[in-house]
Amino acid sequence: MRWMREFLETGVISPERMRVVEGNAVALGVDTRMMMESAGTALARAVREQNPARVLILCGKGNNGGDGLVAARYLQWEMETEVIYADQGPMSELMKEQLGILSSCAISLHPVQCPADIKKIRALFTRADVIVDALLGTGATGTLREPLASLVRYANRSHIPIISADVPTPGIRPTRIIAFHRPKLEGCECAEIGIPLEAECCTGPGDITLIPQKPPDAHKGAGGTVLVVGGGPYQGAPYLVGLAALRAGADVVRIASPVFLPYPDLIHEPLEGDRIREEHLTRLIPLAEKADAVVCGNGLGTRSHGVVRDLAPHCTRLVLDADALRTPLPEGKETIYTPHAGEFQRMTRRTPPPDLIKRARMVKKAATSGVILLKGETDVISDGERVRFNRTGCPGMTVGGTGDVLAGVTGALFCRLPAFDAACIAAYANGKAGEVTEAEYADGMQASDLLEWIPVMLFGED
Repeated sequence: MRWMREFLETGVISPERMRVVEGNAVALGVDTRMMMESAGTALARAVREQNPARVLILCGKGNNGGDGLVAARYLQWEMETEVIYADQGPMSELMKEQLGILSSCAISLHPVQCPADIKKIRALFTRADVIVDALLGTGATGTLREPLASLVRYANRSHIPIISADVPTPGIRPTRIIAFHRPKLEGCECAEIGIPLEAECCTGPGDITLIPQKPPDAHKGAGGTVLVVGGGPYQGAPYLVGLAALRAGADVVRIASPVFLPYPDLIHEPLEGDRIREEHLTRLIPLAEKADAVVCGNGLGTRSHGVVRDLAPHCTRLVLDADALRTPLPEGKETIYTPHAGEFQRMTRRTPPPDLIKRARMVKKAATSGVILLKGETDVISDGERVRFNRTGCPGMTVGGTGDVLAGVTGALFCRLPAFDAACIAAYANGKAGEVTEAEYADGMQASDLLEWIPVMLFGED
């Protein structure tokens, strides 16, 4: 795995991306408890560097507070350790667990529920040599409520050095910020907490957390409208794309094709003739402009590329697959290309090497006009800056049509997610669906068998 370091992202990480990485780490066997232990150890190390005789640790109700409690456990042997923690409303399970452990330690615990509780112990703020801010983590939003607002106020008034855990609580004025794994703000110090390299560089179940949930008042179309343009020489492909898009959360899917197949959940937009032609653009362009995402190329054949090229500029979000992957390469306002090795060679005139490092470099260099999802034993996804690897999938997915399913899943996710995230999640979910299907059908699996498992992988995992 050492070679993957070349493709690690650096710099400030968003709360959403950090949640992905942590979710992937858990799937790889590094559970949240282990990460909390590492975070608390790093926090304790930062406190020791201040050489204090007394430390005051302020803890919230979530896992950030748990990090503070772990630090307290390590510091109890060397200095007088006081903990003030918010004791109002629900508390995370790991926070409760750490509190239980501290009941057997040489630490003074002070639960507070309101400003009056804090006023009674305000002397702790002036007696301490260092204050640790472990009140709120990366998911904190909105205005501070009590008792946190008063804890922040007393900490700031103390004029004592403040060390914030991971991110500063809103309003607090830290002297140092110890960020875990990667910085969440500019100017942080970083402490590694044992997250595997693969959790950053490869797709995993953590990526699923990026899919936005439909609100309770969602209406038809909230999941996105997908237009599939394909068919003619090969009739089934565009319908397989459409069914996969529905299973991946799209609300409305239209199939613009010369061929009609009776699927009641799909809306057929009939095109006259035996293939898609230039004269169909007057019908296709308005449909593309109204769609949230357009998928082109599946079952299209070799004689309709000019139509795709002329249609592409009218597409806000475009997924190109199969016969659409030809030069001159079409380009929408935002585009995802989903080639296998042969199609990649056709669209770039370069053959992907077997070596995964060189393969990833080639894909990254080629991704100048959109995101490329190069399918293979290990999928490579790049937007020209970032690279991600997808290791899900199985040999049974060599059966025809699995790429059509992937294109449909990508199109549906693209309605609600940025291109790079949509491609990464689609590759992961499609491969996981293939693994489950192969376990049931072995070499007898069909591409349509994946459809049952796509929603399970996207919306059914814990």
